[in-house]
Amino acid sequence: MPLRVIELDGSSLVVEDVIDAGRGLATVCISDSSKITMQASREAVLRILDSDRVVYGINTGFGALSSVTIDPTQLEELQRNLIRSHACGVGERMHPEHVLMMMVIRANAIAKGNSGARVELTELLASMVNHRIAPVIPRIGSLGASGDLAPLSHLTLGLIGEGECNIIGDNGSWEVVQSDSALRSVRLEPLVLQAKEGLTLINGTSQMCTYLALCVSNLDHLLLAADAAISCSLEAIRGSHSPFDHRIHEARPQVGQSISAARISALLADSRINDSHADCDRVQDAYSFRCSPQVHGPVIELLRETRRMLEIELNSATDNPLVFTDGKMDDVISGGNFHGQNLALASDYLAIACHELASISERRINQVLDPQWSGHNAFLANHEGLESGLMIIQYVAAALVAELHLMAQPATTSNVPVSLGKEDHASMGATGTYRTFRATEFLSQVIANEMICSAEALDRIVERPGKGVACVADWIRSHVPPLEADRGMTADCERLSSALLKGELSSALGD
Repeated sequence: MPLRVIELDGSSLVVEDVIDAGRGLATVCISDSSKITMQASREAVLRILDSDRVVYGINTGFGALSSVTIDPTQLEELQRNLIRSHACGVGERMHPEHVLMMMVIRANAIAKGNSGARVELTELLASMVNHRIAPVIPRIGSLGASGDLAPLSHLTLGLIGEGECNIIGDNGSWEVVQSDSALRSVRLEPLVLQAKEGLTLINGTSQMCTYLALCVSNLDHLLLAADAAISCSLEAIRGSHSPFDHRIHEARPQVGQSISAARISALLADSRINDSHADCDRVQDAYSFRCSPQVHGPVIELLRETRRMLEIELNSATDNPLVFTDGKMDDVISGGNFHGQNLALASDYLAIACHELASISERRINQVLDPQWSGHNAFLANHEGLESGLMIIQYVAAALVAELHLMAQPATTSNVPVSLGKEDHASMGATGTYRTFRATEFLSQVIANEMICSAEALDRIVERPGKGVACVADWIRSHVPPLEADRGMTADCERLSSALLKGELSSALGD
């Protein structure tokens, strides 16, 4: 079956497009309308170059050197020097798929037609994405203002045939080769940057957008998983279904809370476990069960708002200066669309949200493993004392919560002025969005640990759980076998976590 084609037009890119193109599940092309708009923008730049106007970003230096005028014969050298000097990132290398996502985002931003770059530039980006040629990029170097300068400079090195690129080798895995060889292996020619184009490529929010898109995608899956996990754990301790009664949530009509409660209630429907303890003397469960919609719900709303803001950003011109023309009047206007405060703040909020979802999940693990609440053997051991069962599953979840507590500290409150004080406020959005991406991975492991414990407890209850819970438990069992005796659980825990992030539970539930 042919891959779907994503047309980059500067206005319609969504999170799923970015993820699919980066993972090789879709190809990209530049829309015809964008080519026309970009050509008009480029012609405006050429008219400026033919005049005697001095315009920042076109025939001047950059940053604190913006007052230095550059000779017309040196403009190509200016752009090349810009890229080489700014390509000084450090740290672990970005995953090639994440680099490809950056390239899609950058191409789409330029396709909006306000950057003054040639069509050929975006077409090369699209071709490299489709051939899965990903420049090698050290992750650390962006301040989340002035754009993701260092990471995008490393990306641009690949376009001009310098540095190194990742390609898919004969064995199907990524391997590193010289950029010029990678391009020519698929009959692509390195780009010779012309006036404004180097600045256009590196002055934008593409790395921040990439990591925030990954966060949004992961949390889409994990919020469903969190509701599924509490549903399974509630049945595992024979908890009350009353807190999910729709009348409670209609009395406090917060949208996210209502969504969470309705989802949990649907998963619990037709529970024989609930029928079996209808007359028990337990009046109220702990907050980690009873208040789960009130905790999960705000994250649903926060994620919705983050997606809305992010998809505006994905379809925005974020370089500087921007070119506006009607064919007669050409304006090149300097501003600050490269500043990633919106992305940075969203990442801070989501990092806190990851901690809260993990914290409440860990508390439910504790109750499932505690005979006082669950009625099962301590730690679900088959032979108490002789075996430890799932005791340390909770320890690991608690350790992950500690990691997430550190990650929940805001990145936006760290500001370091740079460029001789001209760039005196930074968002630190690249730091924040990557941190939150890692936080979603840790959250997935806590929820996976809860699911492993609840599935084991459900195996020990005679009555049938709710139909949705039974479906979730069967899915868990497709990845993690029952605990017949003590065994190492690392592979089980990580396998289930990975499946959650891939959206397998969403598919199993038809969500």
